[in-house]
Amino acid sequence: MTAVNRRAYFYLCVTTFLWGGNSVAGKLAIGHVSPMMLTTLRWLIAVVIIIAFMTPQIRRDWAQIKAHWLLLFLYGAAGFTLFNALLYTAVGYTSVINVVLEQAGIPMLIFVMNFALFRTPASPAQLVGFGVTLLGVLVTSAHGDLTSLLELEFNFGDTLMLMACLVYAVYTVALRWKPVMHWQSFIAAPALGALISSLPLLWWEASAGRAILPDATGWAIVLYAAIFPSLMSQVLWVRGVELIGPNRAGLFINAIPVFGMLLSIVLVGETFQPFHFVAIGLVLSGIAIAEWGRPKPV
Repeated sequence: MTAVNRRAYFYLCVTTFLWGGNSVAGKLAIGHVSPMMLTTLRWLIAVVIIIAFMTPQIRRDWAQIKAHWLLLFLYGAAGFTLFNALLYTAVGYTSVINVVLEQAGIPMLIFVMNFALFRTPASPAQLVGFGVTLLGVLVTSAHGDLTSLLELEFNFGDTLMLMACLVYAVYTVALRWKPVMHWQSFIAAPALGALISSLPLLWWEASAGRAILPDATGWAIVLYAAIFPSLMSQVLWVRGVELIGPNRAGLFINAIPVFGMLLSIVLVGETFQPFHFVAIGLVLSGIAIAEWGRPKPV
């Protein structure tokens, strides 16, 4: 294993652990802080931290930020705000275990988009791996009853989470157009875009009478979401994609079910169902097959 691979694997494993915790945090937030309030406050705190520690680098890259402001804003609006808003809403209707397992569908979406848009090649083993992973996602979404897929009887929360997966896949593929700048500046600009784009969602939630200001537990969840999934994991994810590419990096999203499942059982007290065991086996088998059979560099 090369040093580059080792670094990328470490970055991506830490990222997926923190993202597994993000799904659990969304479930724990129910009754303590509303989804859009959580989304807005996490990015507000993240932006404050960024201004406090990253302003010198932002000034150095200001010309690049201005030149690519629209793309950077869209990165934040889609990958940061919309994805998390959908996730935090989804956990109000379905289990954390379902939510983290359904995120395993993101690598398949990344591959399909990369192939459709850029003809990025994949080996037969990768196709098999993607297919096995997708089957695991379908087992989860159907709550173990695949016949329900024929009648399109999806839980509302599961449907929201699948939409979130589509959003994050688009964001990851679009990272190929990421402008060249220091990682601090690249995280700072989309974070501000995330904060700005979250405000209409918060206004909608408040207008509907659904906004809940955080209590003590809510603030703890907000701080976790702001520091770890919002800042640390985004930096590590972008770096991992740079090192080994979006197709291979996307496979590591399949580790989210492992971390999220364990955390949800320990922290939320959710029950592990037999169909979850089948789904996690399919998901892990898929990532193993796809990574083992990836196209080797010439």
